[in-house]
Formats: sequence, C-alpha cells, structure tokens
Amino acid sequence: MGTKQVGAKQMEARRPAVSGSALAARWIHPLAIATLVGNIAIVVTGGAVRLTASGLGCPTWPQCTQGSFVPHGALGVHGVIEFGNRMMTFVLAAIAVATWVAAMNLLPRSRSVRRLATALALGIPGQAVLGGVTVLTDLNPWIVGLHLMLSMLMISAAVLLIFRLRDPEAGVPSRLTVRLAVAAYGSAFVVLYLGTVVTGSGPHAGDVDAPRNGLDPQLWSHVHAAAVYVLVAVSVATVAVLHRAGAATHVRRAGWVLVGVELAQAAVGFTQYYLDLPELLVGLHLLGAALLAAAVTRLLLVVAGTKVRRRHDQLGRTLLSRGGRRG
Repeated sequence: MGTKQVGAKQMEARRPAVSGSALAARWIHPLAIATLVGNIAIVVTGGAVRLTASGLGCPTWPQCTQGSFVPHGALGVHGVIEFGNRMMTFVLAAIAVATWVAAMNLLPRSRSVRRLATALALGIPGQAVLGGVTVLTDLNPWIVGLHLMLSMLMISAAVLLIFRLRDPEAGVPSRLTVRLAVAAYGSAFVVLYLGTVVTGSGPHAGDVDAPRNGLDPQLWSHVHAAAVYVLVAVSVATVAVLHRAGAATHVRRAGWVLVGVELAQAAVGFTQYYLDLPELLVGLHLLGAALLAAAVTRLLLVVAGTKVRRRHDQLGRTLLSRGGRRG
C-alpha cells in the first residue's frame, strides 16, 4: 500500500464523525420551514382539486378505484388531479417524519419542540383519513370544511414550531397587546371557518353531483364579510398599540404583515364575489387563507413572547382603566 493511501486513511480515521444531534441541529429549522411550506401547498393543491371538479376523480378511498390504488384512463384528467393531490400527502409525510426524527435527536432536548413535531407528524395521517371520509361521503361540504380547518391548524402549529426553534424564551408583554393578539387570532379562525361555510353553499363543490349545505350564499357571504371587518379592526388596533408602546421592529413588522395579508384577502374576496367566483381568484383566495393562518399565528407568538419597553405596560393599564370608566 502506498504512502499516500496510508496517509489518507489516517486522516479519515482522525476526522470526527458527525453526531445525530449535530445533524438534527443543522436540519431541524429547514425541515420546520419545509413543513410549513408543504402544509400551505397542500391547501392550494386541494383547492385545485375542488375548482376543477376533480374531488371524486378517485371515487373511493383508500384505493382510487375498486382494486386499484392508481387511476386508470377512464377517469381522465380528473383522476390524475385527485391522485396527484393524494401523492402530496406522502411528500408531507416524508417531511414530517424527517422533522420528527430531527426533533427527537435535538440537543439540548426541548419538550415543546418534540410535542409539536409529534403533533404535526400525526396530523398527516389524520388529514389523510379525513380526506378519505370526504370522498366516501361524496364531498359532504361540512366535512370538506373541517378538512380545510385542520390544514389551517397544522399551518399554525408549523409556525409555532419555527418560533420555538428560534425564540424559545418568553417575554413580558402587556395584557392589552396579548388580549388584542389573541382576539385577532380567534377572529381570524372565525373568518376562516365562515369562509368554508360560504364555500359549502356556493358553486365550487368539487364534483358536479356533490351536495351543498343548503344555506343562502349571499347571506353568508355578508356574515363572512362582517367577520372580516372585525378582524381587520382588531389587527389595526394591535398594530397601533404596538407602535405607541415602542415595540421592537420585528414585532411591529409582524402586525403590518398580518394587516397586509388581510387587506389583500379582502380585495380578492370582494373581487371574486362580484365576478361570480372565477376559479383562479378562488384558488388565490385559498392561498391567502393559508397565509392568513400563518401570519396571525406569527403575530400572536411575537407579541406574547417578546419583551417590549416598560411604557408599553403603562399604556396598556391606562387604556384599560379608561375603558373601565367608560363602561
């Protein structure tokens, strides 16, 4: 054996092996971001299934047709679209498992990170089963709505996981800003759910023979819009208080991002309503809903987990006392 080969083997032997914890630390954050992106993406692909009337492109579940897990030619493009959306589940599952493995090997150990990674990993088969139920019930609009809301909760959990990896220490926020951020979060999910109710009463059922929920779409569109007005008002109030309180730049930025997403969503929503729900705008509105879930979660986390200046607390006490005197 030559001298060069011996030297190379000695160098290889001296090189320290990369530990599992080091790999976990290197990959956990990119994997958490991939989890968020994947959950947003499947909202969009699921919307494409519904908007192309491909919801029953695979008419059964877990198989696509009786005796086959893949679509055959007779199902046409609708079968391909639905099958493609089902395949997205396996992509999400692979990302979720990789994230879970990284979380289990991460040092120092974090119970919250492990729990979040576990919940996100378990959410994937939960979504798959709920998606199967929607097919087996011929796209029942109430179950379709729950299917979407579970995706929104998983997007929220993915944002929380990213936050825990970067900002694990809690701050000392004022009660007022926390209450406003919690109100914005709750209002956002009310808006999202009412959006599913409006969708369940409208024309995009996912299949020409799929049932509708029987509600008046015009009436519930106005109820949905009223909830949007409340959400925007609460979000603007939150941003105003954060500015008056001298909150950190990234906290104020999170508030403005949320308001920006809300205004864009409102513009798309009103436009699609007056243009009789064109498919492209409805799909864009679905993407906006996923971004709304992410943005409102981010705002809540940075408000509740970031220190702000002392005068923030004084402002909160002053505004609350004035409100109490007026009441």
